[in-house]
Amino acid sequence: MVHLTPPEYVTRADGVRLAMRRVGGRGPTIVFLPGYLSDMQGGKAQAIEAWAIRNNRAMVRFDYAGCGESEGDLSTATLDMWRDDARLICELVVRGPVVLAGSSMGGWLMLLLALALGSEVKGLVGIAAAPDFTDWGYTPQEKAIIEREGRLVQPSPYGPEPSIVTRAFWQSGQANRLLECSIAIDCPVRLIHGQSDPDVPWQNSLSLAAQLRSADVQTILVKDGDHRLSRDQDMALIIATLERLMDTL
Repeated sequence: MVHLTPPEYVTRADGVRLAMRRVGGRGPTIVFLPGYLSDMQGGKAQAIEAWAIRNNRAMVRFDYAGCGESEGDLSTATLDMWRDDARLICELVVRGPVVLAGSSMGGWLMLLLALALGSEVKGLVGIAAAPDFTDWGYTPQEKAIIEREGRLVQPSPYGPEPSIVTRAFWQSGQANRLLECSIAIDCPVRLIHGQSDPDVPWQNSLSLAAQLRSADVQTILVKDGDHRLSRDQDMALIIATLERLMDTL
């Protein structure tokens, strides 16, 4: 059910206000990172929040600039900008240890944020994590269109609005690729991926697990799971995985 209470706002240095919702409780604070063109009203974010409330766990969910209830111009957004939005939330709102949960592109931002925040990050939960998708997620022809025309517009299977990627966003993604070398993250990591995901190959989570420096990495594959992993049994798996991780911290 969509949360109807008004959000709180955090103001960036340029005046753009980022919408967020938080619940109090025991730390470390869970920070949920939505996918590309998604927002904090998604089913996974709300399911995790409901679990956090029931279990007296602190959680924050928010919208990147230009998405959902946040201000900002989506056409100027970059991966760097959204990483910095997430960092601002962590540094101004949480101000302490966090567990990052990232869905799809949010799984890429989860990794970039963990590298930026260092020891403040106590654990990661990636849900169909999609690091480097600007590299492997587009054909050479599509990349040429992005370079030539400044953006690529494609139908979205998840809603009536088209999916648009700009040249600026694509270039920032290419500059933040992670899978080509070791990723200096040492905290516990849990990666959940559906093997029927049509958007992000499940093998990517195996590649990511191999590149992470942490020795405590678990990859959980759901044979009939799709990209969204939004069925009741998928939600239950995500929450159970998060709960087990939180109980070890």
